[in-house]
Amino acid sequence: MVTGLVLVRLMAGKEKQALAQIKATKGVAHVTAVFGRWDLVLDIETDNIDSLSNVVVKGIRAIPGVLSTESLVTTAI
Repeated sequence: MVTGLVLVRLMAGKEKQALAQIKATKGVAHVTAVFGRWDLVLDIETDNIDSLSNVVVKGIRAIPGVLSTESLVTTAI
């Protein structure tokens, strides 16, 4: 299993619609709202790195209201 954190910046006025679609995206395990430069932190869980990339690029970034993302692939230490 590959896990990652995805930082998401949302467009003002589109937060509710984008959040609903993000939560429904396969691979999104948990969503946390944060203050600061980013609006959300997503915990992503997939079978491999290619699947994680697809969740972000074809899933999260394609949602109307998502302005930008930054992905952090995680590993246990």
